[in-house]
Amino acid sequence: MENFSEMESVMEEPLLSKKSSNAKGGFRTLPFIIANEAFERLASLGLMPNMILYLTREYGMQTAGATNFLLLWSAVSNFTPFIGAVLADSYVGRYSMIAFGSVASLLGMILLWITTLIPLSKPLCNQLTDSCDNSPTALQVLILHSSFALMSIGAGGIRSSSLAFGVDQLSKRDKDAGIQESYFSWYYASVSMSSLIGLTVVVYIQDYMGWTVGFGVPAILMLIATLSFFLASPFYVMAEVKRNMLSGLAQVLVASYKNRFLQSSTENGTYYHQEKGSDLVMPTENLRFLNKACIVRNPSQDLTPEGRARNPWNLCTMEQVEDLKALVKVVPIWSTGIMMGVNMSQGSFLVLEASSMDRHITSNFEIPAGSFVSFMIVSLVLWVVIYDRILVPVASKIRGYPVKIGAKKKIGIGLFTSCISIASLAIVESIRRKIAIEQGYSDKAEAVVKMSALWLLPRQILNGLAESLTVIGQSEFFLTELPSSMSSLASTLSGLGLSVASLVASLILSVVDRVTGGGGHESWVSSNINKGHYDTYYSLICALCLLNSVYFLYCSKSYGPCKDRRK
Repeated sequence: MENFSEMESVMEEPLLSKKSSNAKGGFRTLPFIIANEAFERLASLGLMPNMILYLTREYGMQTAGATNFLLLWSAVSNFTPFIGAVLADSYVGRYSMIAFGSVASLLGMILLWITTLIPLSKPLCNQLTDSCDNSPTALQVLILHSSFALMSIGAGGIRSSSLAFGVDQLSKRDKDAGIQESYFSWYYASVSMSSLIGLTVVVYIQDYMGWTVGFGVPAILMLIATLSFFLASPFYVMAEVKRNMLSGLAQVLVASYKNRFLQSSTENGTYYHQEKGSDLVMPTENLRFLNKACIVRNPSQDLTPEGRARNPWNLCTMEQVEDLKALVKVVPIWSTGIMMGVNMSQGSFLVLEASSMDRHITSNFEIPAGSFVSFMIVSLVLWVVIYDRILVPVASKIRGYPVKIGAKKKIGIGLFTSCISIASLAIVESIRRKIAIEQGYSDKAEAVVKMSALWLLPRQILNGLAESLTVIGQSEFFLTELPSSMSSLASTLSGLGLSVASLVASLILSVVDRVTGGGGHESWVSSNINKGHYDTYYSLICALCLLNSVYFLYCSKSYGPCKDRRK
């Protein structure tokens, strides 16, 4: 019970209190860090849905050109966090990266807002006909592109380091009290909730109050978030970059190749180079060929009088070698999250199904087809609340010490839940298609069948549960297993997996369409949802997800116990 009471006392610490004004970090700094990314997500996602209308109506872009522009923006915004993570871990540090990203995002949103305030910043267009009197000038195009570029750069700075920067604020006492796990959960819950608000409230403001107010609200929110982040600067723990992570990993690869003919054995008295004050005595036995990078052949020639390597590209420390091993070791576990992302990427098909079903809650209220994604976000947030505020406290009181689900168990349960979610969608689609054919709608893709769209909710609820378990579990796993010098990189690995998942999902879709649609046959993923076989396509995804779950079990067993279990 003592540890559980300790957790409660840490959670009750007031924000920026005078009592601990001289202390750095702690739970009190986390709301400022979480709010900063939450507002950035709210603003950027709130701009996305209606941006196609803004570009076509206010800039006279063609639909295809505007769509490609937005796809490029989305791709860049998802990739810049990876670059930001490498820069933060290797050069500038996490605080500087978030600060730079916050200012860049703010400037980008203000610049986009200016295009609604100053008429000369965009061409004169007729919104009713989507036609413009003249094409955008070079300056107008530059302003538009600069605003999106700044927002993408800002996303890379904020999203790459926020999660890891929050972990930097936690002491060992906080982590032992379960604050770190709670932080992961509430971080993703807050970001998801802000995404939901962005996709609903901000979009509503744009629809009914115009572009000026609709773009002004995200800019003002980003200003508040940026100011609050800087306000808490005196209280942050700002970990310094001890060494260049990127060059350090490269040095291990180069040195191990150069020393590939050396023999390493404990019997012949092999001497390994280590950092001063290091607890490592010998490098681990896995990936043994990398151990050759830290073998000292001749101490007088290889080392300086201070004990440092004369040429770090010929001789590395054991710590550098173990860092690279840790990164390589988590790759199989990381790869298991790709199929989870493939499942999540089926959302556009869900909209097609919802649009062909009865979405009425009452005779006067109908749920928009595109709003069904919100049920998944609500499910994710509810699970975090139930797990963190009910299940964990109750279980901890019963057991007398902090209780939690391990990171790998979270991932495994999440992946299996993802299989059930796509299976439920396959069953619902099979029934919907059968009803559509019976009602004579085979050739009417836009017809609404007499089946409630609420049957799609089990899939969305299960998806929310699966995502909360898998993504939070992955982040906890990567941040725990990788060294602290890679924390920013660790926090972006899940996002990188989702980016790869989008490519894999596109590949699977293309192959299925080409194979099943050949020879005059109707493709499983036909434009006519009633003629296609989306239920069979979902079954294929489900089978791949089940195979992926088995693959995860193998990877998990091969990996061995996590660091927090090696006690």
